[in-house]
Amino acid sequence: MTDPKATDVPSTDVPPPAATPAAAAEPNPLDPFLETGRLLFAAEWKFITAAPTTEFLPPMEGMEIALAGRSNVGKSSLVNALTGRNHLARTSVTPGRTQELIFFRVGPELTLVDMPGYGFAKAPKDKVDAWVRTIRAYLRGRVNLARVFVLIDSRHGIKPVDEEILDLLDKAAVSYAIIMTKADQVKPTDFVGRLAEVQAKIKRRPAAYPVVFPTSSHTGAGLPELRAAVAQLMAERA
Repeated sequence: MTDPKATDVPSTDVPPPAATPAAAAEPNPLDPFLETGRLLFAAEWKFITAAPTTEFLPPMEGMEIALAGRSNVGKSSLVNALTGRNHLARTSVTPGRTQELIFFRVGPELTLVDMPGYGFAKAPKDKVDAWVRTIRAYLRGRVNLARVFVLIDSRHGIKPVDEEILDLLDKAAVSYAIIMTKADQVKPTDFVGRLAEVQAKIKRRPAAYPVVFPTSSHTGAGLPELRAAVAQLMAERA
C-alpha cells in the first residue's frame, strides 16, 4: 500500500509561531528547514512498539521526540496530520484510551513517541500511578530524548493539570515546547489573547522552549513550521 503524501492547507486564521509585529520583518529562522521538514515527515513512518512499562522500551536509536498532553487534546490526530497518514496513530473519542508509550520511527534518525494522555484516564488509581512512574522513568532515562512537545487545547489554554506535567519536565530538566492544537476552533481575535496567555505562563519556566506552535490538524495550519522545528533540532544535535 502506498502512503499518501503529507498535504498542508494554509490558514490565515492561525498566526505563525511566535509571531509579533516587531518580528514580522525579520526572517523566520525556520524557513531554511521547511523543505527538510516536509521531506522528513513525508517519508515512510512505521509503528515500532507500544511500551506499557520501561522494560518494554525499544533500543535508543537516533533522535527521539515525544508528544504529551491531556486526553482528547489531539495527539493522535497531530501524528497523523504531521505524517500525512490517516491511520498511523489510532484516534479515539474515549479519553484516556492510550495507556502506553507508542513509538513511531522514520529510518534510524528519528523516533516519535505518543505518550499516554493525562487528566481523563479511565483506570484505577494504582494503574494511573504506575503510568506516572513509567513516564517519569522514561523522561529521566531516555538520553536520546531531544524534546517533549506538550499539546495544549487552544480553546482552553494551560490548565492546572498541564502545569503538573510542565513542573515535572522542569524538574527533570527535559527541554519542551508548547503546541497549541485545534487553533481553527477559536476565533482569531480570541486566539491572539490565548496565545499571549500561554507565552506568559511559560516565559519563566527553565526548560521551556520560547516558541509556541499554533496548529490545526484539520486545516494543516502550523504543521510546516512544526516539521521545520523538528528538522532544525535534528540539525543542531547532529
